[in-house]
Amino acid sequence: MGTGKRGLIATAVTVIGAVAVLAAPGTAFAAPSPTPSPTASPTAVTNKDIEAVRKQLDVLYHDAAVATDAYNAAEEKAEQQSAQIVALARKIVKGQERLAELKARAGAAAAAQYRTYGLSDEARLMLSDDPQEFLDSTGRVLQGQRATKALIAELAHTQQDLKQYADDASAQWTKLEANRKAKATARKKVEQQIAAAEKLESRLEAKEKERLAELQEQAARQAQTAWLDSGVLKDISGKASEAGKTAVAYATNQIGKPYEWGAEGPDSYDCSGLTSQAWASAGKPIPRTSQEQWKQLKHVDVEDMRPGDLIIYFDDASHVAMYLGDGAIVHAPRPGRTVTIAGAGSMPILGVVRPDA
Repeated sequence: MGTGKRGLIATAVTVIGAVAVLAAPGTAFAAPSPTPSPTASPTAVTNKDIEAVRKQLDVLYHDAAVATDAYNAAEEKAEQQSAQIVALARKIVKGQERLAELKARAGAAAAAQYRTYGLSDEARLMLSDDPQEFLDSTGRVLQGQRATKALIAELAHTQQDLKQYADDASAQWTKLEANRKAKATARKKVEQQIAAAEKLESRLEAKEKERLAELQEQAARQAQTAWLDSGVLKDISGKASEAGKTAVAYATNQIGKPYEWGAEGPDSYDCSGLTSQAWASAGKPIPRTSQEQWKQLKHVDVEDMRPGDLIIYFDDASHVAMYLGDGAIVHAPRPGRTVTIAGAGSMPILGVVRPDA
């Protein structure tokens, strides 16, 4: 190993940590080892150094997941607002066509009334050869007047509707622009966090990457073991609903497909893209993001969960997986990984939600 290799790793941790702090202020990071002076003698990279890298990577990928949720939320809102603008535009077109028709009818009615009221009622009665015909025509005139009033009222109502549609479309457009900006900001943050993580990993040599992978697996095993040792699994005996079975089948059929932030299939997924599409396949549409899944879906106790339920992870609900039973989950972990099966307790559990409660 070249001179100052340990210093290179420590420097990488420091630099990437600084990038992460700028991207996510207020987040606590593992403190890297100090960079040795140029005169320091070469030393081997220890497990402590690799562990520092592992913790830093966890932070970077966690922050990327949070930003991905923000991106997905902004994208979903933008799609909804675009659809609303299209619907309002169609209403405006129909309203304009109706308004043109009403104006034409109103013009014809006004011309007819002008012709009819060219003489007073007394003069028309005196000139009429048939008084009954005059009375009948007077009745028709009254009907025409009522129809004209109704026409004018509908004309005014249509004009009011058109104004409201235009105001609504303008408001939706303003929201759409705001969400486009939010989406762009979130995209930039995701890309920064992932790039920082990849840069940090690229500083490691092959053997160090192997040791990093071992430490990551070890941390997951320890967390899963602690969760199982709590005795929670002996109380979990729920059976999947029919919709849950369909969702589980969909999710497990995606095993091996790559994680891609913002993706919802069919070739790649992020964590909530996988769970939302799995439940959509079961005829149960659910929110697109893990945070909204946590907010909107019914909460159930961990002891009561059944296959198909969704386990939400971390205090900020930034990750989601589907419970398979027997203490296992299927999920899309993070960039560079594929959809896989893991231990349900391998990450800090926030809670469990049920899409088909």
